Amino acid sequence: MILQSLVLLLLTAIAPVFAETGIDAWLRYAPLSSSVTRGHLNSFPNHIVALNATKDGPLSSAASELQKGIKGILGLNLGVSSSQKSCSAQKTIVVSTLDSYKSACGKLPPKLDLIQDGYWLSTKGESVQIIGQNERGALYGAFQYLSLLGQGNFSQVAFASNPSAPIRWSNQWDNLNAGTAAHGSIERGYGGVSIFFENGYVKKDLSRVPLYGRLLASVGLNGIVINNVNADATLLNETNLEGVKRIADLFRPWGVQVGISLNFASPQVLGELDTFDPLDETVIKWWTDKSNRIYELVPDFAGYLVKANSEGQPGPLTYNRTLSQGANLFAKAIEPHGGIVVFRAFVYDQLNETDWKADRANAAVEFFKDLDGQFDSNVLVQIKFGPIDFQVREPPSPLFVNIPKTPVSIELEVTQEYLGQQCHLVYLPPLWQTILGFDMRANGRQSYIRDIVTGKTFNHKLSGYAGVINIGMNDTWIGSHLAMSNMFAFGRLAWNPQADSQDIVEEWTRLTFGLNRDVVSAIVSMSMKSWPAYEDYSGNLGIQTLTDILYTHYGANPASQDNNGWGQWTRADSKTIGMDRTVSNGTGNAGQYAKDVAHMFEYTQTTPDDLMLWFHHVPYTFKLHSGKTVIQHFYDAHYAGSATAQTFPTTWKSLEGQIDAERYKEVLYRLTYQAGHSLVWRDAISEFYRNLSSIPDQLNRVRNHPHRIEAEAMDLSDFTIVDVDPTECASKYKAIATNGTGTATTKLNVPSGKYNVAVNYYDVMGGIANYEVLLNGKSVGTWKGDSENYLGHDYSSFLDCHSAIRITFEGVKIKKGDTLTIKGTGNALEQAAIDYVSILPQGVVD
Repeated sequence: MILQSLVLLLLTAIAPVFAETGIDAWLRYAPLSSSVTRGHLNSFPNHIVALNATKDGPLSSAASELQKGIKGILGLNLGVSSSQKSCSAQKTIVVSTLDSYKSACGKLPPKLDLIQDGYWLSTKGESVQIIGQNERGALYGAFQYLSLLGQGNFSQVAFASNPSAPIRWSNQWDNLNAGTAAHGSIERGYGGVSIFFENGYVKKDLSRVPLYGRLLASVGLNGIVINNVNADATLLNETNLEGVKRIADLFRPWGVQVGISLNFASPQVLGELDTFDPLDETVIKWWTDKSNRIYELVPDFAGYLVKANSEGQPGPLTYNRTLSQGANLFAKAIEPHGGIVVFRAFVYDQLNETDWKADRANAAVEFFKDLDGQFDSNVLVQIKFGPIDFQVREPPSPLFVNIPKTPVSIELEVTQEYLGQQCHLVYLPPLWQTILGFDMRANGRQSYIRDIVTGKTFNHKLSGYAGVINIGMNDTWIGSHLAMSNMFAFGRLAWNPQADSQDIVEEWTRLTFGLNRDVVSAIVSMSMKSWPAYEDYSGNLGIQTLTDILYTHYGANPASQDNNGWGQWTRADSKTIGMDRTVSNGTGNAGQYAKDVAHMFEYTQTTPDDLMLWFHHVPYTFKLHSGKTVIQHFYDAHYAGSATAQTFPTTWKSLEGQIDAERYKEVLYRLTYQAGHSLVWRDAISEFYRNLSSIPDQLNRVRNHPHRIEAEAMDLSDFTIVDVDPTECASKYKAIATNGTGTATTKLNVPSGKYNVAVNYYDVMGGIANYEVLLNGKSVGTWKGDSENYLGHDYSSFLDCHSAIRITFEGVKIKKGDTLTIKGTGNALEQAAIDYVSILPQGVVD
């Protein structure tokens, strides 16, 4: 909110760095250096007053958090009391609700206009006022004050802050793993196992829950759905409901209300009824009784999240009932308790890929448009930001303007399911804001998505945001230190969707890594470049992320996009590419938008380049607004994006000694991995479309790798030449592999000098292979195929673009004619497998 001044940054001394695991995230409360605190401590408040704080409520948490934060940041020990004489007290931090402050002090700050969860923060004079519209608001105000202090900002401020929408929820896709002896897994979670479930039940050890609640509250998030939308009905058994109560009790001090996802067929799945027809009286009673029991256990229970009739999930369509009738079944059951039902608009079936008119992007409008106005007042329809599925670039879902009578929320994905799974740095707010700032032109008027999801456009009180966060037991929570900026930013944008993306990551960086201006500059620079770079090397022009949609959603596999009913679809052939979504000749998706937007997307002349292939099927030689052909743009973008990724490790290395060793090492590992994997992406996509189109790269980069030595061209002993699938995931389409111990040897025909030796290999699941590089029989370095110990993405069991990985040995002295040997030893189910070796002059990337 308030930027750190340049002067303050210049004064900041480099503080000592200590090992950190990431468990405290942006709430580290690291001590400020004396150069920052000088002149401020003598006049700083010496007492905290929490007016009428209830035990274990958010106001008590606010007071204790202020104590903890001020102790950590400033080294001051402040006592806490509930004195009613605080109104005129000097050097006091008063934290209170609006009603309590008015009762105790009688006089409110001028122009105080707070809505639910809003707060007033004033640091003017010798006292600090933190006044929340409710206890939760006071807690949010306390966290904002600590954020200012943590950034060394002692400015005199006085402002009110209100959230943009009442619903600001985390969605967790955690599984109970019932019937197994396993920890609860997390679908599309890359930060470890569930903090909530194991062996089919709520965990006994829930010590991580309040820590998570604290993180959520610190960025203004007020609700959480704790289980997967592909819900397990056994969550509703009595033992687990009592477990949900324990979870809710631990979240409550942080103002976070708990909700759960429902399996629509629960009455039948649990064996208590032979039907789950939403209009059947026995089903209605079953859900009413179950809901009453939940509210007995959790009086402030938030409500239900429902995924129905999508991707094989049961739902009302099974009984020829409408989706609104299904939603209203639950809405009526919890309406007396004040709960809400969040009904996901992600409803679609497999389609016939050969049907030119078939389009999954049309599904949401087709399923929901005619139901507008038929949902009960406590139902919120939750819409994924785009029409497909959290892609790197999509237009906004047209459903946002097709159900004006129905309250809606927007679903964003903090976990990077299609966007590098936390192993690639991708800072997401710039992507989200392309959606939130899109003008949908409802009724020919300005209608930004941000105003639709906050209820402003269509005058709805119920509205908001859902973020699929998917934290786990990993100390980094989400699986990567740098990826935590996305969780932080989701909260900031749910509070204020017009907040600046760069300001947010600057704030997060200062709180997470300290005030050193070099550190802040480097992390902010990489973060702001990361989404454009990932889009460039993974899929652009609206073609979406060309990942493997039928397997892990991770590595490149453009062929998987077509010829299957689950496709995102490129409809690429030897001459043309892109999805024709026009009304005149295609699927009609463009026509689902309001008139002004539909007209823009209908024609290539008015469709922006970054969505051209989303809406239009064109020749590879089609000229974009940029002047480039589609195919040359593909080549150029993939090379440019991967080149940007190559700069990340170098940038990070410049911070060595300025960041604690533990986080420095872990982040460097991931950025180095990303740099190598971006080349796998670049080559696979470029080669695929070069083969398909037969059009060469004008700059002669594709298929031209003069520094590579193909493994299959080396002298092999106990290595076998093997196929890779997709073939483009191997340079020249082949690799070598061994289950035992093999060697691959070659003479180096390069001028004598220093080189970087890069080896592209494959790291599959099922074992840990061992490797060694030797020069003239002397070891250059060794490594293991153990990236599963350091990365958390969905792993592959095959030699493909998911398992492809690179290691580089820098500054190797080589003489012309030297003998290079790669030795590999397979282990268990993991073969030692090599694609190629690059002998790179310093500063060159092949």
